[in-house]
Amino acid sequence: MIRATVTGKAWASRRIETMPTGAYIEVETESGARLIAFDPLGCAPGEAVLITQGSVAAAYFSQSTASIDALIIGSIDEDKSGKSRKT
Repeated sequence: MIRATVTGKAWASRRIETMPTGAYIEVETESGARLIAFDPLGCAPGEAVLITQGSVAAAYFSQSTASIDALIIGSIDEDKSGKSRKT
């Protein structure tokens, strides 16, 4: 898994029919790399997330074929100090 921060949305005016419901978002990893990930969770800019890549990301969509290489699999619920947020 890769820890990253959502930096914004990536807009696509067209997409293949087999893509599941969700959005493309731009994230920046802890190493400073930027990439586009598929977001089925509805994450917001500034949010810390966990990403999986490759065949694991594509295999998440067992009922359809999705050409996805990076997938948001979780939202991290802690502040910058490392303490859990109280909800």
